[in-house]
Amino acid sequence: MAASGGGATASTLMSEQFFGAIPVRGGVRFRVWAPTAAHLTLVLHDGRARGEHPMPRHDDGVFDALVDGAAAGDHYRYRVDDGPVLPDPASRFQPDGVHGPSLVLDPGAFRWNDERWRNRPAGDRILYELHIGTFTREGTFAAAATKLEALRDTGITVIEIMPVADFPGCRNWGYDGVCLFAPSRAYGHPDDLRRLVDRAHTLGLSVMFDVVYNHLGPEGAYLTEFNKEYFTDRHITPWGRGVNLDGPFAPMVRRFMIENAMHWVREYHADGLRLDATHALIEERDGAILRDIATHVRACADRPVFVHAEDHRNLAAMIDDPNQSGWGLDAVWADDFHHIMRRLLNGDHHGYYADFAGTVGELACAIQRGWLYAGQPTRRQNTPRGTDPGRIPMHRFVVCLQNHDQIGNRPRGDRLNHSIPSESWRAASVLLLTVPMTPLLFMGQEWAASTPFQFFTDLEPGLGTLVTAGRRREFSDFPEFADEARRSTIPDPQALSTFEASRLRWEERTTPPHCYTLNLYRTLLTLRLDHPALGASSELRGDAVAIDDDTIALRRAEGEDVFWVVARFRTGGSIDLEPLVLARDHADSSWNVVLTTEDRPFAPDPVPPTVDPAGPVIRFNRAGAVILKRAK
Repeated sequence: MAASGGGATASTLMSEQFFGAIPVRGGVRFRVWAPTAAHLTLVLHDGRARGEHPMPRHDDGVFDALVDGAAAGDHYRYRVDDGPVLPDPASRFQPDGVHGPSLVLDPGAFRWNDERWRNRPAGDRILYELHIGTFTREGTFAAAATKLEALRDTGITVIEIMPVADFPGCRNWGYDGVCLFAPSRAYGHPDDLRRLVDRAHTLGLSVMFDVVYNHLGPEGAYLTEFNKEYFTDRHITPWGRGVNLDGPFAPMVRRFMIENAMHWVREYHADGLRLDATHALIEERDGAILRDIATHVRACADRPVFVHAEDHRNLAAMIDDPNQSGWGLDAVWADDFHHIMRRLLNGDHHGYYADFAGTVGELACAIQRGWLYAGQPTRRQNTPRGTDPGRIPMHRFVVCLQNHDQIGNRPRGDRLNHSIPSESWRAASVLLLTVPMTPLLFMGQEWAASTPFQFFTDLEPGLGTLVTAGRRREFSDFPEFADEARRSTIPDPQALSTFEASRLRWEERTTPPHCYTLNLYRTLLTLRLDHPALGASSELRGDAVAIDDDTIALRRAEGEDVFWVVARFRTGGSIDLEPLVLARDHADSSWNVVLTTEDRPFAPDPVPPTVDPAGPVIRFNRAGAVILKRAK
């Protein structure tokens, strides 16, 4: 064994892999940061260098050794001081689960075919959030790759993969990940994930990875056995102690996090990252870690890389230009759109929905500026929320009708299309896919899937019992779950049946009524991609008007292309667009009907509206939507 010559510091330019087992000529370099450990021993379980190898400690708490004869395919663990052997906190693969030995991998051995790939432009990004374990019956990376062509043909341009960092057990949403560098063995080998990304790029699809840095899962989080300073009592989050981003030892904590983000881009060719719950990454210099992550992941690739955040604070600085004191992220999940739509369409009023009246006026306001709350006090707590997004391009706001949280955090994991009339669902879908923001779909949405997406785990029995009880206790304030007997009917997260119920049924896509919804989504996405006027916009404001309590009108235009989208969410009624059209377009304009949601390909029981293009005037017989295009 030959010891390395000196430890790197957190300020070192991150131009190469630092943490983990790194194959080099003739051996493997093992590097671990364990600042509170006095001794650290590498235990190689097999291979030419099998045995125990004490590792030199450097002043920065990094243990670093080059082991001659070690190679890809070797299994290894570490012993911290005189404790038990533990997996590598920067392991690239855990073939026997998060409690087992780590495997040395050579990411450079994979042969990529995407040398000319350069990512999708912001204007035509249509995000599709999917969970590998429930996306297909097999629940693997390899099986997911076989469905990509269907997504491409539907009009999806970006797949956003829910977290794959390895987790305890065989099933999990992914937000209980503990091996942050290791794709879960429940989904396959890391090279299967590379093949999935490579196949996506061949088909013209961008790939985003959802990553979680605000907490670790409750089981198998051995990272803290190496570094007891990774979390701090100075900051408290909904998951407990906050990540140490600004105290003693923070520089290397930050380096670990940043290198993990870079690793998904370098080793898996990710086109973008979605950072989970960034409001829980608390530090004295607000947003500094997000700026650093974005800067490094962009610098480490030879192609554009985009970074999105999930954050409920409505902070314009997050997605503003760094030259304007912004944090420089590419987009943020703008949940106000979803919350307004959910209350408008289904009447939800518990929790954060209470901050919204669910009016068409609120909806128009959210579309006009990206979100509703821009500094005004909330209804529940009467405290200011949000900032003015007036100089933010519309494409930086990611909006949805549903996502994993908004479905899975419901007691039974029911989708919005399970709760409202199909004609209202079609109208809402038209609006989502014509707004100037970036739309996000949740897997199966394009065919109005019948399957729920329920909360599921596979934790060790003692912890699992607590999770089940806590999950049911969350809903004790809901009138329908006021008594314990009713709460016991909420699906058990630990039960295999809960996971199985959440798997998509792909055969639905070709059968009524699902095939009608799929036809609508395909048509809308084709329109959006074929007409830049309907894509995600660089304009600073959307043009939306609340016509009445049930109807919204949206104007989209670029060059000679001008569209009016009219969506009516409840009941029938007559809508006269003439005053709006005269205010914005030529008085002598004539209009063609592009589609209505009651066209026979989209509705199994069509009740068509009457459209008089002279006004234009639309007479809806029930909820629905109409897209008009100005005749040239």
